[in-house]
Amino acid sequence: MSRLQSTLMFCLSLLVAAAVMAKTDASIDAGALEARWQTFSRTAAQTQPALDFPYAHCFKRAAAAQKVPETLLLAVARGESDFKPEARSDANAYGLMQILWPGTAKHLGLNRLSDLLEPCTNVEAGARYLKELLNRYQGNLHRALAAYNYGPSRIPVSGGKLPDGAVWYSSYILRHLDYVLQGSRKRPRGSAPRPYADQDRLFVIRFARPYRAAAFVESLQPRFGDIRLDWFRRPDEGFDVVMLYASEKELGRGRQLLSDMGF
Repeated sequence: MSRLQSTLMFCLSLLVAAAVMAKTDASIDAGALEARWQTFSRTAAQTQPALDFPYAHCFKRAAAAQKVPETLLLAVARGESDFKPEARSDANAYGLMQILWPGTAKHLGLNRLSDLLEPCTNVEAGARYLKELLNRYQGNLHRALAAYNYGPSRIPVSGGKLPDGAVWYSSYILRHLDYVLQGSRKRPRGSAPRPYADQDRLFVIRFARPYRAAAFVESLQPRFGDIRLDWFRRPDEGFDVVMLYASEKELGRGRQLLSDMGF
């Protein structure tokens, strides 16, 4: 078998495996997910971000004002906009925390669209909305995040089955929380957090469904070792798989691995 044939067979098997995994991953254990959020809640006030994230002063100030965990706000922002203040979704959500215009924005007292594009104003609004939802759901982070994405009118305060998409969103933010807390690698004890902007990314592939992106990353990650693969929701609702790297050496090694796999 030629190298090209081997590569094509590998890519085909990888995509088939991702498709099979996606069918099982689509059914998230909501109870286990809620339990993980409860575990985080117990120590959330003591958590610290592993990296120096963009607009850090905005997140620190909003977290202190609303008494919500800074790491939670960072996780939502990474998942919603990847810290791009000009981000806009097809649903008309804007800014770092993707505040819906005009409904949610005006509910939060923001009457000008331009306010949503100001980073600290947007983060403060998102923090205030999360605090409101946490109060509504009696501190239940899982339900509060589901409502942040789906709207509180669609998420019961207690009991009932949450929409699959709302459960998925809660798990999506939990994955970004893991990155906020851990970064892409362990940093030496006592060293200063590295700037988030120092970690570049290389586009790998795009999927229409989040479960396929997640399964694809899970299939490839063991081959990449300490080079982290990640995936993000796009404003157009597609999902991009990317390779994160912090040096030219990592980029070269990652590109070689991708080339060997036919990408």
